Amino acid sequence: MGLKTADEYRASLNDGRVIFWGGEKITDITSHPRFRVPIEVACSDYDYANPELGELITYETEDGSKAHRVYQVPRTVEELELRLKLGCQMSIVGGVTGVYMALLQIKDRLAAVNPRFAENIENMYRYARDNDLRAAEVITDAKGDRSKKAHEQIDPDLYVRIVKETPEGIIVRGAKLHITAAALVHELVVMPTKSMRENEADYAVAFSIPVNTPGVKIINRSFAPAELNSFDYPASSHHSMPEGFVIFDDVLVPWDRVFLAGEWQLAGAFAGALGLWERTLGLAMASQDANIMVGLAHLVTEQQGKDRDPHVQDTIAELICYAETIRMGLDYAVRHFEATDGGMLHPNTLGINVTKYYYASNFHQMVRHLHDVAGGLTITLPEEADLLNEETGPYLRKYLAVREDTDVEQRMRVFSLIRDMTADAFGGWHLVTALQAGGGLKAQRIMMSRTFDMGDARNAALSAAGALKQD
Repeated sequence: MGLKTADEYRASLNDGRVIFWGGEKITDITSHPRFRVPIEVACSDYDYANPELGELITYETEDGSKAHRVYQVPRTVEELELRLKLGCQMSIVGGVTGVYMALLQIKDRLAAVNPRFAENIENMYRYARDNDLRAAEVITDAKGDRSKKAHEQIDPDLYVRIVKETPEGIIVRGAKLHITAAALVHELVVMPTKSMRENEADYAVAFSIPVNTPGVKIINRSFAPAELNSFDYPASSHHSMPEGFVIFDDVLVPWDRVFLAGEWQLAGAFAGALGLWERTLGLAMASQDANIMVGLAHLVTEQQGKDRDPHVQDTIAELICYAETIRMGLDYAVRHFEATDGGMLHPNTLGINVTKYYYASNFHQMVRHLHDVAGGLTITLPEEADLLNEETGPYLRKYLAVREDTDVEQRMRVFSLIRDMTADAFGGWHLVTALQAGGGLKAQRIMMSRTFDMGDARNAALSAAGALKQD
C-alpha cells in the first residue's frame, strides 16, 4: 500500500507476465536490453523524492494519504490545469494510467444500468490508486473487415468478446492492438472500441485484469532500437516505449473486475470517455512539442544566417500560429469544462475534439515547414562519433561553421533533434500517432457532429436571413 519506489516498481514487473519481442519470449523484462530504456522512462514517474516533481506528481487523498496525481479526480479548474501540466511531466506509462478518469466519468451512467459494475469501477480505481499501480488503455480491436459489424466478421474473435459466463466470471477471447506500454503496466483496462448494437452484446465488454493473468500474451514493437545515444537521438533515447499487440486467449475475468458484460447501450459511452481523456493528454504533449518545433525552426535558421529571410519569417509565423492555436484550444476546453452528476470535471468535449482535429490534420504540414527551413542536413548530418573522431572532427568543425563564433556541437544537436523528432525513429512514430492516437480524424469528426449545437447555428442563420426560428 502507498507510493512505490522506482526499485519496487521495477521488481513488480517480474511477475510471470508472458511477453514477446522480435520473435523472442522474454521471461524477465527487467533485465532484458530491449526494455532498459522503456523501464527507465516508466521509473521516472516514481521519483517522488525529487523536489522539482514531488509536489506536482502527488496529491492528498480523502483519507490523508499521498497518491500519484494521475489518480486525482478533477473537481476545480485548477485541478484540471494541474492535470495538463502533469501530462507534460510524466511518462507515457503514467499518462495512459489516466484511463481511470474515463471509467469514473461514466460511472454514474453505468450505475443506473448495473450498480454492481459501477461499484467495481470505484473499487478498482481505489485499488490501483492506493497501490500506486499503472494501467494501460486497451481499446482498439483487430476489426478485420471494416465494412462489416463485429458479429459479421469471418472470425468472431476479431473483436474482443465474451465467449462464456461462469459463476466465477466471464471468459473473453480476442486481441487489442496498438496498446502503448502494455508490457510495463500492472493492469490492462479493456473497453469496447466503438458503439455496439443489441445483436453485438457479446462485444460490449469492459474489465480490468493484471498483466500476468493466464491467457494474456503481449507481442511488442517499438519505434527505436534498444541502444541509442542521446546526442544523435535526443528524443528517441529518452522516450522509447513499446506498443503492445495484446492477446486474450480464453481469459477468465472475475466478476468483481467486470465493468460491462453485454450492456450494449453503454459501449459507445466507454469508448467516448476514453477518447476524451486520451485526446486531452495527447494535446498537452502536442502543445509542448509544437512550441519546441517553433524554437527549432528559429534556431536552425539563425544558425544558417537565414533568420531575416522573409520566407523563413513567414514559415515561422505559420508554426507559431499552429502552436498557439493548440494552446488556446486546450485553454478553452478547460475554462469551459463540463461536469458529471457526481461533480467530476472534464474538459469540454467539443473543444477537445476540435483542437485534436486541428492538431492532427495540420501536423504533417508543420513538419514540412520545419524541414523546408532546416534543409538536407536534417537527414545527412554525420553522427557524434564523427565529431569526436580525431581525423574527421576537425573537418566537421570547419565545414559546419557559419560564423567565427559558431558552436558546431550545438548546431549538430539542433539538427539531431529535428531529425529524431520528425524524420527518424521517434519522428516516424509521431507522424502516425499524430493522426491515429485517440482515434483518427473520423473519430473527431463524429464527436464534433454529435456535440456541436447545430440547432443554435441553424436558428442564427435563419435569424440573419430574416426567417422564423425553428423549435
